[in-house]
Amino acid sequence: MKKLLKTASVTLLSGALLLTGCSNNAKESFSSKDYELSDVTFPLEEEVTLKIMTSSSPLAPADPNEKLIYQRLEEKTGVHIDWRNYTTDVFGEKRNLAIASGELPDAIFNSAFSDYDLLKHAKDGVIVPVEDMIQFMPNLQMVLDKAPQYKSMMTAPDGHIYAFPWIEELGEGKESIHSLDAFPWINVEWLEKLGLEVPTTTEELKQVLIAFKTQDPNSNGEADEIPMSFIINDGGQNPHSLFGAFGIGDNWDFTVVSNEGEVQLTAADEGYKKAISWLNELYNEGLIDIEAFEHDWNTYLSKGRENRYGLYFTWDKGNITGMGDDYQLLAPLKGPEGYQNVARTNGMGFDRSRLVVTSSNKNLELTAKWIDQLYDPAQSVQNNWGTFGDKTQQNIFEWDESAEMLKHLPLEGTAPVELREKTSVGGPLAILDSYYGNVATMPDDAAWRLQLMKDVMVPHMPNENIYPRVFFSIDELDKLSTIETDLFDYIKRKRAEWIANGGVENEWSDYLAELDRLGFQEWLEIKQSGYERYKENE
Repeated sequence: MKKLLKTASVTLLSGALLLTGCSNNAKESFSSKDYELSDVTFPLEEEVTLKIMTSSSPLAPADPNEKLIYQRLEEKTGVHIDWRNYTTDVFGEKRNLAIASGELPDAIFNSAFSDYDLLKHAKDGVIVPVEDMIQFMPNLQMVLDKAPQYKSMMTAPDGHIYAFPWIEELGEGKESIHSLDAFPWINVEWLEKLGLEVPTTTEELKQVLIAFKTQDPNSNGEADEIPMSFIINDGGQNPHSLFGAFGIGDNWDFTVVSNEGEVQLTAADEGYKKAISWLNELYNEGLIDIEAFEHDWNTYLSKGRENRYGLYFTWDKGNITGMGDDYQLLAPLKGPEGYQNVARTNGMGFDRSRLVVTSSNKNLELTAKWIDQLYDPAQSVQNNWGTFGDKTQQNIFEWDESAEMLKHLPLEGTAPVELREKTSVGGPLAILDSYYGNVATMPDDAAWRLQLMKDVMVPHMPNENIYPRVFFSIDELDKLSTIETDLFDYIKRKRAEWIANGGVENEWSDYLAELDRLGFQEWLEIKQSGYERYKENE
């Protein structure tokens, strides 16, 4: 406790200096008073209040305390939360304004800080290191004992921990649900109508798309079918899962790790050029949605719900065309040179900064023990997906008395993301694979997607490793940020330009030279060094 208070006093002094520089009125601070509580046990004999800033979906209540999850948590702990809540579209601006003005809450929930933000705000005394708080957090400690890799991912290069994470395990290794974000969904109803087989090669897909364009598969007498659509440079809606037919493939951050431990930039691979050239052929044939380079999510969704797509890309078809049998996952295609692989996405169920504690917090032990409740297994499951027993709206779970665990209810046609945004709270939590079947069932949509991944995609994933969540130093992050801003913008711009207008073959040498000018080689060195450092400490 003395060590904790010593750490707190140093950071509180830094915070006081920040406040002096930013505000002339100490009363503007949003933080709670010092309750002088120690050896805290829940529920408290007398209710106290912590003041926390957060963000939530526009679909959720404006006051988070209207959510049943928080009502139950308050009853369990005796801690009332005075929320300063903002919708996600304005949260970043409001959060940064609070920091600049010195109006700091006790903590920031769903903080959405980058690694650079964490290190900078720690250096400036805005947030405090939290590793000493873990002594008051048996639930989190249990998670770290079972899965020690997360401790190293939480720890900054200077040895401190500056935030509490979100952890969601859904499968391991290649069979993780995060191994691929952009699933390609093909309209098998149209295939059946036209007497066509599911394509297995890039040439077969081209012929199928031509048939979708010319043979009126929706039988309405109009040429309104869209053979292929996507949202260029938009993660799960991007067509990069097709690139593996031409080489090492592609993913959202253009980064793969070979089985020899070599970090590679997908957008500099010869196969990337060939994939772009092939997509340009499809575009010239009128087989790609002309709006694929400019439409937003809502437009993409609208056309999908009208079943106008022959092939499209997204994480979960349920959010666009529903869970019917008219679309199925397209297996990796074989390219003209025999390539047939999928580049794994560098994703995992880990977010380093779901909650930070500010230098204005005077109740560190109380705050730690409240946060630890969020890492209770049953609490984490509900925080992540939603709760049970809510008589005012549809529930995610029911309580299975006989099994003594939470059981997912059927979605009944509701898009999973919409229901979860209404009732879940996110924030710091941990769900380990061992919880499924003991604490809660796995969501039906996740179990379904995992099985698809295992059956259709995993057999064609050659790489054993992804690029992990390396915690770079602030100097490394400065260099990466400077390089990636121009490098990635250039890659994305040229990708869209080449697919629509052609020219990749003639411009490829100049393109590679421009990548080098923009810092590609230095980027590669930093990423390689970070990967090797991570593997040494794994």
